[in-house]
Amino acid sequence: MSDEAEFEEIGSERLLQSEVVDVDRHRYRFTADGKEVERDVVHHPGGVAIVAVDGDSVLLVRQPRPAIGETDLLEIPAGRMDKPGEDPLQAAQRELAEEVGHSAERWTKLASYFPSSDVLDAEVHIFLAEQLGEQEADSGEDERIEVVRWPLVRLDELIADNRDAKTLIGLLMFARRPR
Repeated sequence: MSDEAEFEEIGSERLLQSEVVDVDRHRYRFTADGKEVERDVVHHPGGVAIVAVDGDSVLLVRQPRPAIGETDLLEIPAGRMDKPGEDPLQAAQRELAEEVGHSAERWTKLASYFPSSDVLDAEVHIFLAEQLGEQEADSGEDERIEVVRWPLVRLDELIADNRDAKTLIGLLMFARRPR
């Protein structure tokens, strides 16, 4: 990192505290020139997403996403890392059971990424789940989820038509891995 890019936090104030996110206004000083800036940051515990492959299909969820006005967005299973002490793999295992009623014998980490590093501190971890078995778990949330089996032979079509970031990243990482 260049000296011009180094900074230190010099203060912050909480603007919003909610069940899912907190929003703080942070003040930073750049080391090289002493210039001070303010940035609003959304704090989120991060999440996990799962490319669940069952034979010749990938398991997806179709659900309403009111924040973007979508009534039936097609996504890979995913969820927040909101359980104390839970690591990303444990969260992925829990979410796979809660969202699609499955467990997996084999787990592989595909990627980690920051969805919007300019305003959001959340990191999303994407896993490949293979050798699936049945396992039910109740999330306790009011989720309206339809499980969809998508044939892997139509993976290119799914990628071309999808607009969900975690789904695109997960499926692209899965598609490019050596077989």
